[in-house]
Formats: sequence, C-alpha cells, structure tokens
Amino acid sequence: MQLHDIRPIHKSKKKKRVGRGGKRGTFSGRGIKGQKSRAGARLEPVIRSLIKKYPKIRGYKFKSIKTKPAIVNVSTLEKNFKSGEKVNPNILLEKKLVSRIKGRLPQVKILGKGDLSKSLIIESCELSKGAKEKVEKAGGIIKSKITNPK
Repeated sequence: MQLHDIRPIHKSKKKKRVGRGGKRGTFSGRGIKGQKSRAGARLEPVIRSLIKKYPKIRGYKFKSIKTKPAIVNVSTLEKNFKSGEKVNPNILLEKKLVSRIKGRLPQVKILGKGDLSKSLIIESCELSKGAKEKVEKAGGIIKSKITNPK
C-alpha cells in the first residue's frame, strides 16, 4: 500500500449553499427583512456603544509623577526621641518610623498632631505650620530650609 492509495471510508459531506434556489426558498433561512437578513450584514460590536458614551477629554494632560512625602506626626517624635536628639530622614528610617518609597529614602513631612515637650534638632524635613510652632515652642531647632506653610 502506498501513501497515494489511502482514502477515507466515508464520502466527504458537501457544504450547504444557502440562497441559490433549491429547497431553501426565497428568504434562505434568514427571516424576512431587517439588518440580519441582508447580505454582508455585520452588527456593531457592543463595546463600541460603550466607548461612544464616554466623554472625550481634549488636549494633552500630563500628570506629574511627584512622590508624596512620608508623614510623621509630632506625637510620634515625642514617643521615639529623647531631648536634644537629631531628627532627619535617615534616623527616622533606622527607627522604622518611615519606610523606603520605591527603594529610595523618602522625603519626610512632620505634621503638628499631638504634643511635643522635648527640644529636638530637625534636619532636612518639611514642616507644617502647626508642627513648626510646636517645635519652636518646645525649644527645638529647625535646620532645614524646607518649610511648607500649609
């Protein structure tokens, strides 16, 4: 037996050709009238109508990728530091009061929630208005030039 002698046992079934006379009649199983009965009828995808409903925002919008500072309250400084100690992002990271953001040392902002009775030396941290007042009232020193009036 050769490869060219091999044939299937059953006959191959011919594809039904609809709409060319014969047993299927005039409408050829498509029903009467309408978009689906026409030749080349394609329905609009459902997702297109959803996309059309969304408002179109014009112009170029660039969102800045500015990282938010790590927030530390005055009350946590009161608990974790002794009087006369330095407070900077490195020391806060060592004491695990702040964590790294994307593998980098975070910028730290000190907020004025809580009370402060210890005089601390604050370096390279942002301070809110309330926190600045509380640190200065307790006799602390602010060595950073970064201050935020909010």
